[in-house]
Amino acid sequence: RRETRETSSDQSGKSEYEDVFSLFSLLCCRMSSTSALFQLSMWIRHVHDYLTENLGIPVWGSYAIFVLATFFSGLALGLVSEAFGRD
Repeated sequence: RRETRETSSDQSGKSEYEDVFSLFSLLCCRMSSTSALFQLSMWIRHVHDYLTENLGIPVWGSYAIFVLATFFSGLALGLVSEAFGRD
């Protein structure tokens, strides 16, 4: 048997279940971002496999491509954030 118990009078009718559901919504954002990072890592892995297996680029060459891509994307993001930053 489940009972909903009111927590306190200052929350004006908010039950314990609503508190738990708000906790799940916070965890949902974390899980979504973790899932997005995992999907990004899988995409990078597929690109690395394509570069090394299909195009015949050596592993160190694939790593160099990713280093350059990381450097230039960071440079671009830094320039954009500086352009729209506050003085």
